Amino acid sequence: MLWAMFGYECIETDGRARRGRLTTAHGEVATPVFMPVGTAGSVKGVTAEQLRGAGVQMVLGNTYHLMLRPGAETVARLGGLHRLMAWDGPILTDSGGYQVFSLAHLREVTDDGVTFRSHIDGSRVALTPERAIEVQRLLGADVIMQLDECPPAGASKDHVAEAVRRSIRWAKRCKEAWKTTVTVPGLQALFGIQQGGVFGDLRADSAAALVELDLPGYAVGGLSVGEGHNALCGVLDEMDAQFPAGRARYVMGLGEPRDLLAAVLRGADMFDCVLPTRNGRNAQAFTWHGRLRLRNARWATDPRPIEETCDCYTCQNYSRGTIRHLFQAKEMLGPTLVTLHNLRFFTSLMAAIRRAISAGDLVASAERWLETIYADEAASGRATDCD
Repeated sequence: MLWAMFGYECIETDGRARRGRLTTAHGEVATPVFMPVGTAGSVKGVTAEQLRGAGVQMVLGNTYHLMLRPGAETVARLGGLHRLMAWDGPILTDSGGYQVFSLAHLREVTDDGVTFRSHIDGSRVALTPERAIEVQRLLGADVIMQLDECPPAGASKDHVAEAVRRSIRWAKRCKEAWKTTVTVPGLQALFGIQQGGVFGDLRADSAAALVELDLPGYAVGGLSVGEGHNALCGVLDEMDAQFPAGRARYVMGLGEPRDLLAAVLRGADMFDCVLPTRNGRNAQAFTWHGRLRLRNARWATDPRPIEETCDCYTCQNYSRGTIRHLFQAKEMLGPTLVTLHNLRFFTSLMAAIRRAISAGDLVASAERWLETIYADEAASGRATDCD
C-alpha cells in the first residue's frame, strides 16, 4: 500500500461529529484540526517555534506559489518544505487547483491541465495533474492533493458539471502519477477533491468516482467561494454518507467559526483558511466574546490583554493599548502578536470541539459558543447558527 505510513482512526463520535487521529511520517494529529496557511513556505510573520507554542499541529503550503518562487526543485535542494520552514510537524500542500478559480484572469483551462501566466513575471507556467504530483513530491508534504478545477459560486450547472468531469479525470491521472513517482512508499498520502458546487447530484457523482479510486483521504472543495452558510451546510449534509468512515475528510478553505462548527457536526476532520492570519495582520482579533478591531481608538489606554482567559504569548505579555500603538506606529510586531493570538484562538476552539465530542455534548456547546462568538452579529439580526 502506497500510503501505509499514513492513516486516519476515528476514536469517538457524537452524532456525525468525529474525534480522531491522523498518523503521518512527521507525527500524529488530533482531529478535528485547523491548519494555518503558509502560502510561500512561511505562515506570515510567525516562526515554527511560535506555531508550536500556539498549539498548531499541521500547516498548509501552496503548490502554485512555491513552484513559481523559489521553485519546487530549489525547495527540494534545500531539504524539502519541512526544512525550508524549519517545521518538523505534518504538512499538507494544495495542488494549485484553487488558482484555477482565484486567478481566473491569468489562466487557461483545458483537459490536459492549466496554463497560468505568472503573477510574478508574466511567464507562462503549465500545471498538469502529473506536474502537480511531481511538484508536491519535491516539496515533500505529508498529504498532497489532486489537481482539480474549482468553479466560482453562481456558475451554471453545465459549467460545474464540466468541472466535475474534468476533476475526476485529473484525479485518475494524479493517482497514476502518484503511484509511479512516489520514491518512499507511505511518506505522502494523496487526497481526492470533490467538486459539484451546490448541485447535489453532481456532488454525489464526484464523491462516488473518488471513492472508487480508494485514496487515503477525501476533500470537499468548491466551498467558501461565495455560496453562503446555508448552501454550505446543504452540501455538507450529504458528506457523511458519501465518503467512507475510515478515511479522513478535509473541507477546504473553511475558517469562519460558524462554518467550522457546522462542518464538524456533519463529520469533517480537517480545515484550512487564511482568516486567522490575514485578519491578524489587519488588527482584527478573534475572541470567545466577539472580534476586536484593535486599531480603534477605544483601545488606546486599555491595559487588558486581548482576552483575559487566553494563555497565548500575546495575551500573557501585551495589552490592547500596546498592540494598538504598534499598529499605529506600523511596527511589524503588531501583526505578529495578533496573528499569534488568533492562531491560539483557533487551536483552542478545535481542542474545545474535541473535548465536547468526547463528552457527547457538542451540539449544546456549539450553541453556547456561537452565542458569544457572534454576540454582536446576533444583536444586529445576522444568522449565527450551524444547524
